[in-house]
Amino acid sequence: MTDAYKGSGSHTFGRRRPILSGKYPVTLEPKRDTHFRALPDPTGDPPFHLALENILEAEDFKAIVDAKRLTFHVNGDMGGIKYAVPQELVAKGMEKSFDAGADQSVNPAFLYITGDCVYYNGEVAQYYSQFYEPYEFYPRPIFAVPGNHDGENLPTGNTLDGFVRNFCAPEADKLPESQDSHRTAMVQPNVYWTLTTPLLNIVGLYSNVPAGGEVKEPQRSWFVNELKTLPKDVPLFVTLHHPPYSADDHHSGSLHMKKLIDDAAQQAGRFPDMVIAGHVHDYQRLTQEFSDGRQVPFLVTGAGGYRVGKVDHQAMITPVLMHKDDDSMITLEAYVDDHHGFLILSVTPELITGHYYQVPRPQEPYSKGNQLTDHFEFDWKKGRYRINDLSGSAPKVGTVARGRGRARHH
Repeated sequence: MTDAYKGSGSHTFGRRRPILSGKYPVTLEPKRDTHFRALPDPTGDPPFHLALENILEAEDFKAIVDAKRLTFHVNGDMGGIKYAVPQELVAKGMEKSFDAGADQSVNPAFLYITGDCVYYNGEVAQYYSQFYEPYEFYPRPIFAVPGNHDGENLPTGNTLDGFVRNFCAPEADKLPESQDSHRTAMVQPNVYWTLTTPLLNIVGLYSNVPAGGEVKEPQRSWFVNELKTLPKDVPLFVTLHHPPYSADDHHSGSLHMKKLIDDAAQQAGRFPDMVIAGHVHDYQRLTQEFSDGRQVPFLVTGAGGYRVGKVDHQAMITPVLMHKDDDSMITLEAYVDDHHGFLILSVTPELITGHYYQVPRPQEPYSKGNQLTDHFEFDWKKGRYRINDLSGSAPKVGTVARGRGRARHH
């Protein structure tokens, strides 16, 4: 039995429902090619660092340094290929984060995408409609790590062609696919790379295409070296596409990525202060708490525009202990799985502060605006959350409103 209904000659009609094939959908062999993709050549020099100072205007960078505060957006799984409105609502929601009269250390300095920038295969032809057009009015630079959809090459192309062209360009040139957008290509030195700033270093990994992700040499050794050698007087974040932990009902977390981070941290003698991923199309904040009381936030930020995913098929009242073993426990602190949205992080020498906003659904009044649904304060030096609640100070981007989960009180 074929996968599609056929007619006379070469006519093909609708796709046959998988259940009618005589096999259960959970046992079907996926047609998508998900083997490990060899990485493209770097466009920059080792150790693949990009300094924020070389991207921002000198005046804006100085304001960040003087105020000792760095604020930025995080999002993932952005592509609006099926239906562009949710992605556009998120983009407009992020634009509301900017206050022309505010200090540049309070305004977001950039957007960081945790992969799946363009669906389905990272095609260059899709970059205008899924990247340049939605963020035409986003006033700051956009950085990214690739996701599995960015790396699933077409028969006529190579893996990550579109990503390398638009995020790892040798120069900040305006590319034809940007069309009437003014945005130039980003100059990240590699598909795995580190963004360096005076207040924070972000180590970005490429977790490739296979289910659950896969990282091989030389990226593994590079990762260990970054953990070992980056300054310890500022926090270190790790970003990647496949999340080590997730409470969703579709992808779940990846034991492969958990082991990657655990092994690298053991070799380097340093665990990241925060881990941020995408892939799962919702927002989750989970905490790994070690036996010595130290905590590490693991964030899932995949509600940037593609179809929203669900957490565990049910409404849970957080916090929820999701997993416990001899060394640590994993707690789901907060989540949003029924709206798209975005995260704002602020980093100072003492604190990492997070505010997650959901945006209106397409069928809801747009005047509803952004709604704050999670707020946390994390003392990265002590490795502990501070006591806080949703009434804490927040960027002026919408109504401070409901949240399914609040930060735990420690």
